Amino acid sequence: MTITQRLWMYRRQPLAEVGGEHYELIAQPLDTRLGDNEVLIEARYFSVDPYMRIGQSGKPTYDAEPHPLNTVQQSGVVSQVIASKAAGFAEGDWVYSYSGWQSHARVHASALTRLDPEQAPVTTALGVLGMPGRTAWFGLTESGKPHAGEVVVVSGAAGAVGSLVLQFAKRHGARVLGIAGGPAKCAWLRTDLGADWAIDYKAHGNADSLSAAIKEVTGGVDVYFDNVGGMVTDAVIPLINRRARIVICGQISQYNGGLDTPELGPRLLHHMLYQRATIQGMLARDYVHRMDEMKRIVAPWVKAGDIVFEETIIDGFEQLPSALNSLFTGEHRGKLLVKA
Repeated sequence: MTITQRLWMYRRQPLAEVGGEHYELIAQPLDTRLGDNEVLIEARYFSVDPYMRIGQSGKPTYDAEPHPLNTVQQSGVVSQVIASKAAGFAEGDWVYSYSGWQSHARVHASALTRLDPEQAPVTTALGVLGMPGRTAWFGLTESGKPHAGEVVVVSGAAGAVGSLVLQFAKRHGARVLGIAGGPAKCAWLRTDLGADWAIDYKAHGNADSLSAAIKEVTGGVDVYFDNVGGMVTDAVIPLINRRARIVICGQISQYNGGLDTPELGPRLLHHMLYQRATIQGMLARDYVHRMDEMKRIVAPWVKAGDIVFEETIIDGFEQLPSALNSLFTGEHRGKLLVKA
C-alpha cells in the first residue's frame, strides 16, 4: 500500500517574521512497507513552540548548527498508529514522537512513546505532561528554587510554559506576579490560575513605567522566570532582592529579527552584583531523563483537575507556518496546537 504523505519543508531562513513563504508544502508517495520494529503513524496534533524559531537562526544556538534548510520542520507530534511491526504498538494506539510537520511517517518503535488517553488527554503530551511542563517544572524548581512567601515574577505568564510556572510557584507557597499582554489575559491569570497580581505590560510605554508598577505590588522580586526578555526584563532586574534567582527560559521578544543581531545587553548586571543574585539559563532537553519524575508529581494534579492547561487549537495542516508566527503576535493563550 502507498499513501500520500504531506510535508512542510523548511526552505528559507526568516530574517523577521516567519510565514508560509519560508516553507513549501509538498505531497509525495510514502511506501508503507514496514521493517522489523517499525510503525506507521498518522499525525493528529502538532506542537508549535517558540524554540522552533530559535532553530531558524543563521548562527549556532543551543544546537551545533541551525535547523537545516530543505528538510522537514521538526516538532513534537501526537499521532495514531495505522500499522505496526513492533511489539507493544497496535493499530489505533496513540503515540508521541518528534517526527515533525508531516502527515504520515514510518518511525522506529524506539522513537515512540505510547500514550494512555484514559489517564490524560493525549494533547497533554505536547503541553503540561510534555516539553512545556518539563520546562516549567524543572526550570522553576531546579533553577528558581522558590520558597514559601517569596515573590515570583513570571513573564509570558499566559503562555504554555509561563501559565504552568505560575501555578507551580503557587503550589510552592510563593506569591506570584504574572506579566502578560492585554487585560483579558491578566484577568485569566488572576481568576483561573490564581496569580496574586497580574500586570499588562502593553499598558506601559517603557521599562521605568512597568518597573514602577511591579514595585508597587510586589515590593521586590526573589525569583524571576523570564520567557520574553526585552523591556520586561529591563523592568524587573532593578527590583531583585538579595540572593534573587533569575531563570532565563526564553527571549521571545528577540526571535523575530533579533536572533542574529540581538539588542545590546545585558545592561543591568550591577544589580546582580549588588544583590549577589544568580542568573541561569535552562533548556528542557537537559531534563529529558527526568520526565518520569515530573510526571509522578504533575500527572495526578492534571487528572484531579487541579492544574489549568488551556489549549488553543488551530484546525488544518495547512495552517502550521501561520500558527508558528502567531506565537509572536499574542493571539493565543496556553499551549498552541495545530490539529491535522
